Amino acid sequence: MKPGIESSNFDLCIIGSGPAGIITALEYARLNPFENVLLVEYGLGNLAENSLDNSIKINNDINHHPPAECTNKGLGGTSATWGGRCVMYDEIDFIDRPILNGGCTWDGAIFKDIKTYIPIAARYFECGNPNFNITSTSQLTKRTIAEGFKQGVVTDDTLERYSMPTRFGQRYHADIESQKNLTLLQGYEARSFSEPDKDGKISFLTIRQVGTGQLVKISACKFVLTAGAQESTRILLRNTQIFNKLKATPGTLGKYYQGHLSGKIATVKFYGDPDKTDYSFGRDSDGTYFRRRFQFSTNFLKDNNLLNTAIWLDNPLYFDPKHRSGAMSFMYMAMITPILGKRLAPPAIAHSITKGKVYKVATHLGNILKDLPGSLLKPAAIFYKRYCVSRKLPGIFLFSPQNTYALHFHAEQIPFEGNCMKLDADGETLVIDYSLTDADVSSVITLHDVLDKWLRNCGCGELQYWFGKEELSSAIKSMSKDGLHQSGTTRIADTPEDGVVDKNLKVWGTENIYVCSSSVFPTSGQANPTFLLGTFAARLARHLTTTKVNENVLNNTKTYSAAALTT
Repeated sequence: MKPGIESSNFDLCIIGSGPAGIITALEYARLNPFENVLLVEYGLGNLAENSLDNSIKINNDINHHPPAECTNKGLGGTSATWGGRCVMYDEIDFIDRPILNGGCTWDGAIFKDIKTYIPIAARYFECGNPNFNITSTSQLTKRTIAEGFKQGVVTDDTLERYSMPTRFGQRYHADIESQKNLTLLQGYEARSFSEPDKDGKISFLTIRQVGTGQLVKISACKFVLTAGAQESTRILLRNTQIFNKLKATPGTLGKYYQGHLSGKIATVKFYGDPDKTDYSFGRDSDGTYFRRRFQFSTNFLKDNNLLNTAIWLDNPLYFDPKHRSGAMSFMYMAMITPILGKRLAPPAIAHSITKGKVYKVATHLGNILKDLPGSLLKPAAIFYKRYCVSRKLPGIFLFSPQNTYALHFHAEQIPFEGNCMKLDADGETLVIDYSLTDADVSSVITLHDVLDKWLRNCGCGELQYWFGKEELSSAIKSMSKDGLHQSGTTRIADTPEDGVVDKNLKVWGTENIYVCSSSVFPTSGQANPTFLLGTFAARLARHLTTTKVNENVLNNTKTYSAAALTT
């Protein structure tokens, strides 16, 4: 029987029910069937507007999406609107390089350890074969991304895999309800931890009912913050008393906020057979979708002090009708239609397609009329695959008879101290300072040049830039907009001087508070952080279980020793 909230001392209290919270809760509850687990969620239903988002101030709205477009409140968290792309981090992300200014505070040992939890994460995300290289996909082993391409400095063998996309709230609600030792509490905000004892142990957390403001004390042996980067960071910033055992609050708390640079500055023209270009999605034997991309070898990035970057084949800009595609113009028109557009895609994804522009509508209509009936038939087929089947088509990539494709870059940011989250004077409002550095931008430009040179040397193709060389930097700065992939503000490190949590995600200076959020990632790499966070959640559930077992063994040994002495 599930316990009452205030009357019980929970073994584990988890704050936040996004993918990290749900995986941690279900894994721990299943591994420890005789322990009581509480999962606390701020949202009750799908909150389009809420006080948490409304109390965030973004100081750069050119490069950062508004709070409501970055997160979701409610069971399942941001998985309610994510696109389902599952990507693993790379070896280079765990290697310190001069360009990171000492900001890579995790290492290859963690990367090696985390790989063992990939199958568990893949099961929760429902993204199929837990392998992210073409060697695991027989139909790709003898093919390249385009005719004539050769592996080397530039690679094409890394895969991104796709979830259903799995909406964690819908998918795992029944599992949570049926787990007898797991209690879900919705509509409560985590507010304040108790003062730590001399050993750094916290005995309770005060939570506040969102609707009434009623305060409730939750007693637990361990607490895990899985409330997303923004809210997990805000909770710690508001509760600096938990660091009383340290000489001071970790200086990195809230700092080194990172996301990704993203956009399009060039087209690739392949020389070979258009029918041999791997421009869209493949399907694995179990029906899951995957896609390949260009990346750069570990040694090349390390030796040339460059930031990890992925570049994949994409469509031309939808909003510009010079692409002359009736299907693309139809889809663009659908996205800018006020009511329909909001149903087709979340705001941030819609913005990536429309760029917020209502542009040359008459010319778009001309494209649609010119390509009839294909202008309607192609979108209709895509609509069915995107919205009417359980495993949805992850995106839309159209074949180019000319063998030309736009290139979409997705690039790492350096850990820059000036990018940060901090509390305003009221102690409640979260202020976010976010900008792009010159080093971020120059690395993107350099790697496009590297790709261009490599393709030419292979006799495979060439890049055609959309801007003059002198315009590239400002173009990248104006087009890159993130806030969706938040990392860095509670980073992993070996000491409290360098980070906020240790390698097991325990908050420095405490004995029983953990953070399982992408905010613990010291580097952002080329990948969106969602899948990697799932592996960390599975790893944390196992670590907490192992720790509990060791504590029980130690306590039993002490009891036995005391009894022996008495005898």
